[in-house]
This record gives sequence, structure tokens and C-alpha cells, in this order.
Amino acid sequence: MMMRFKACFTVVLMLSMVANMAEGQKLFSLEDVMSGGKNYAKVRIANKDLVWQGEELRTRKASDNEVDKSKKPYAELKDHQLYVTDTNNHTMQVTTDGSREIVYGEAVHRNEFGIETGLFWSPDRSRLAFYRMDQSMVTDYPQVDINTRCASYAPDKYPMAGETSHEVTIGVFDVKSGKTIYLKTGNPKDRYFASIAWSTDNTRIYLYELNRDQTDTSLDCYDAVSGEKLGTLYTEHDDRYVEPSHPIMFLPWDNSQFVLQSQKEGYNTLYICKLKGTTITQMKRLCTTQYSDYVVTEVYGFNAKKKAAIVQAVKSDKRDYNLFAVSLKTGKWEMLSNGTGVHRGILSPSGRQLVDNYSSVDTPRQIDVIDLDANKRTPYFTPEYTWEGFAVPQFKTGTVKAADGKTDLFYRMVLPYNFNPAKKYPTIVYVYGGPHAHNVDNSWNYGYRPWEVYMSQQGYIVFILDNRGSEDRGKEFEQVTFRQLGQEEMKDQMKGVEYLKSLPYVDSDRLGVHGWSFGGFMTISLMLNYPDVFKVAVAGGPVIDWKYYEVMYGERYMDTPQTNPEGYEKTSLLNKADRLKGKLLIIHGGNDKTVVPQHSLQFLKAAIDADKPIDFFIYPEEEHNMMKHRRIHLHEKITQYFLDYLK
Repeated sequence: MMMRFKACFTVVLMLSMVANMAEGQKLFSLEDVMSGGKNYAKVRIANKDLVWQGEELRTRKASDNEVDKSKKPYAELKDHQLYVTDTNNHTMQVTTDGSREIVYGEAVHRNEFGIETGLFWSPDRSRLAFYRMDQSMVTDYPQVDINTRCASYAPDKYPMAGETSHEVTIGVFDVKSGKTIYLKTGNPKDRYFASIAWSTDNTRIYLYELNRDQTDTSLDCYDAVSGEKLGTLYTEHDDRYVEPSHPIMFLPWDNSQFVLQSQKEGYNTLYICKLKGTTITQMKRLCTTQYSDYVVTEVYGFNAKKKAAIVQAVKSDKRDYNLFAVSLKTGKWEMLSNGTGVHRGILSPSGRQLVDNYSSVDTPRQIDVIDLDANKRTPYFTPEYTWEGFAVPQFKTGTVKAADGKTDLFYRMVLPYNFNPAKKYPTIVYVYGGPHAHNVDNSWNYGYRPWEVYMSQQGYIVFILDNRGSEDRGKEFEQVTFRQLGQEEMKDQMKGVEYLKSLPYVDSDRLGVHGWSFGGFMTISLMLNYPDVFKVAVAGGPVIDWKYYEVMYGERYMDTPQTNPEGYEKTSLLNKADRLKGKLLIIHGGNDKTVVPQHSLQFLKAAIDADKPIDFFIYPEEEHNMMKHRRIHLHEKITQYFLDYLK
């Protein structure tokens, strides 16, 4: 998101809407809470004028975001080919063999390792580095186009765990000469290249390489003119897996130093590195004792006056995400936010001003502008946001002990708006539980989802627990699931269920569970492994067997089916279909390219073979998430299933 201070910046506001009257109180309708969406506004900071406001932007490929024609040169993709237009509006065709199988300028490795784009301009825009992905050797997954007179074949390249993966190389286009060279990375088979960064003088490229097993990574340097490898600066090994997802960042005032991120010592943090040629002469962890267990979640850039990195970070056992200035000289951390809530920053190009956009448990939204040089905070925006007169549920939070008996897990509970502790309520466990996500924090009402509010108004309790394996709690917390996805997570979720059963107002005979994607996998796993606990379940886009999931993610957490057959057998749901007792609805996008439909179809077959009744709903042409009016339809479908069977 681009912004210019004393000019305009972009803010994203989630607009809540109102409908329906009942008992003198305003209730949210399902259409309201699911279709509010995001409205994008452009605001002039100086006088707070609304310059522009528009509807939600269409979903775009990451590479499309690189086409900013106000900057020249600029790059764009047309008919699989890569083109560059220079400052004289002269357009040059960079590639000629682009196709569905030879892909240029797109995010590769299925967007893992933090990869969001396939185009990387040098600082002065004289050279363009780009990914070339050869996926001709990858198996086609047989997606179907139903819009032709006879449904037609619309294959998608999908490398499954243990199968042949695509091969990636990195090209560098010189705008002045019009020539392209390729980095001499060697044989690309079973290798990953991520976190591409340029030197400040536009002559060198730095990137991380990983082996296919994802246990080893190296930070390598290449000559952007010749493509020659100049050296390896840094290596890291983990017996489980490493995840280099952040490019190195050179200091604006000293191009011999850069910041590197790693969680090798337990928590993702910053290291300041001094560089001489291609050798790191000094590497120092930027962390004082007080902040030794903080997880750095975002680096926004640098402030020259403070000689500091401006970051977002969270303490490993808390739910507050705060903004800090981390001294690159002393390692001292200075908190820039107020210590509570979830703060997200936008740093000005100069590094002198920071937008602090935050909410907390009792603050729906607040936007302040911080002058970092003057250490001055100016309130900019406080919305008129009140729930007065609405049928507002009760939000509760707390902790339960994980299955290991020592780790605190955070939960959120949403109680009906007219909650009566003398009554017993049906309760739905909403679950995700997978890596790189969390559901509970100290943002507005503990990070609630609008659907939870809607269900509370239907008389349900909704319970959400972040189990071990979820994000921002440190390496050990995250890696406990290695080679056995779902197993420790289920144990933790059941500790949450134990807590629910201890509450007099929870009806233990009316427990439901719902989740999507990894949460869909968790939903069915809980339903089959604890068949006497859950009465009703709705699983969306579920992983059923990890051998059908994609290479990069699947092999990181599970290894391959060939090297971990016990783990794949243990986590598969196909061999447990005969345990089904309650009501189960599975929902899947008809053209899901993330969790391919084969997952759900295989489970349907297993359930039929086991003579188990099962409900299934498919959204034709939809991918992993339903969008626009289909999203409303989806949540109506989910809601109605619980209303019908978890009364």
C-alpha cells in the first residue's frame, strides 16, 4: 500500500451494516455481516478531505500489482509474455516462449516462503529480476470448465507432495541494453529460491535457496550483470524445517550493513549484519533481554535519525501486537504504540513518519500519525462507532492449558446477546488451527468474525481456541505438529472442549464444529476421532489426505509420503470414515486450486463404502473461497445446517 505524507494515503475500513428489527433491538442480518466487504478510501491528511472512495478491488494475481504505469520503466505480462516499457515509452518484449507451462513474472513455489510477486526492480529501475517457472514436468490436475456446450478440460498444474515439482530460474533484464541474463544457480530441480533483494548500487542480487526437504537454507549473492554466483553469506539448518520468508534489508545510510530475520534462536527476530564483499564479518542479534521472547511479525523500514528498524512484534505469550523502533546500534527496543491492542503500521518513504492504525478490545478503530524524529503522536481518525441499541453479544476471553499441561492457549467465546447463565446453549467450536494463522488477539472484541455475532443472535455460543501449531508463539510452539499435522492440534482443541463442558450453560449434548481449509481438515478430524463428542459439523474446502496436497507446504510440515508413511497414514481421514456418527456437511469449490476437489470426493467415496450418510455441497466454478453473493449463500448454508441439526 503506497502513501505520501502531507498528501494522500489509503486506509481500509471494514464497514458494518444494519438491518432487521426484533424486540426493539437492531439485529445484524447474515447478508449484512457477510457482504459489508472493504471500501477503499483515499484521504488528504492535511484537511481530512475524502478524495476518492470505491468498492472492493477485484482479486488480482500478485504480478498484476506490479503494473504501475506512473513509474517508468514498468513491466507487464501479456499473453504469457513479459514486456518492459522504458522512460521513453518504448516497449520491449523480454520473453518469447511464455506459455501455460513456461511462466514468467508470476509468484512461484505456490506463494510459499513469503513470495507474493515474480517481478523485482532494482532500486534505480535500470534492471528487472524476474522468475521463470518451468512447470511442463508437473502433473495436470483435471479441473473442468462447465460453461462450454460439453464440459471441457481446464487443467491446472498441481505438484502434489512426493511428486515432481516445477523448476525455477531467475532472469535479469537490463533496460538500457535490452538484454537478459540468468543467474547461474545451477540445476533448479528440487530447489526453492525465495526472498529476492537488490544491493543498493543495483549490481548484485541476494536470495535464499532451500533444499526440497526445507531443512537447509543459504543466503547467496549473484552478480546482476554476469549472473555469476559471488558467494554464500549465511546458512541455516533445522532438523524439522526452516522458513526464510523475508528478504534482507540494507540500511539506507550504510550499504555495508543489512538486517536479516530468523527464528533460529526460538523466536523470529532481527540480526544486524556487517558485509565486506560477500562475507558477513559481524552478525548481532538485535534484542535486549526484556524483549528476548518477542516475535517480530513485520519490518516496515528504517528511521535514519533513530538509526532504528521500525517493526511490529508480539510477545510470545500475549495477544498485543505493538510497534517498536529497534536500535541497530544497541539492540534497544523502544515501544512506539500504547502497549495494548493490535497495531499495524505504514511507514513513510522517508522513514520519518508512521501511521499507527489500531484497534483494541474496547477501541473499534483509531488512527494516529507518529512523527518519529520528534517523538510526537497526533490523533488523526477516530470513527463514530457505537453498538448502542444493537443486539450485542457478550465477548469473553481467557486461557486453557494445552495438552502438554503447561502451555497457555488463548480462546475467544461469543455468548448470545440475551445470555442467561441459567440456560443451556448449543455451542459451536470454530477452528482453523494451522500454521501461519491465529484467531484470537487483543483487537476489537478479541478479533471476532461477524458470523459469530450472527450465530450468537440465533442463540448459539461460539468458541474459538488457538492451539499449538498456530502462529506468533515461537518455533517450538509452531513445530510441535511436525510430521503429524492435526494430532497435537486436536488434543489442544479437546482441552478447550473440556473447559466448555465445565460451564453450566454449555449443553454438552449439542456441540458442533466448523472450519475451512486447514480448519476443514480439523473439523472432520475432530468429528471422526471424537465421534461421541460432536453432534454436527460443517467442513469447508477440507484437506482429507496430505498426499493430495501441494509439495511446498505439505512436505515442509509432513515430509514426503515416501519418507513419512506412518505420518500420512495417521493423519489421513480416508481410513476413519467408518467412525462417523453425527451429521456432517462438506462444502467445496468446484474448481478449488488450493485444496483440489479430489480431497472431498475421495472422502465421499470412503463414507459410501462405509455406509455412512454424509451431506455434500459444491459451488460450481468457485475456487478455495466463495466470493461476492456466493459468500452470502455459503454462510446461509452453513448457518442453516446448524439450525436444522444443532437445535
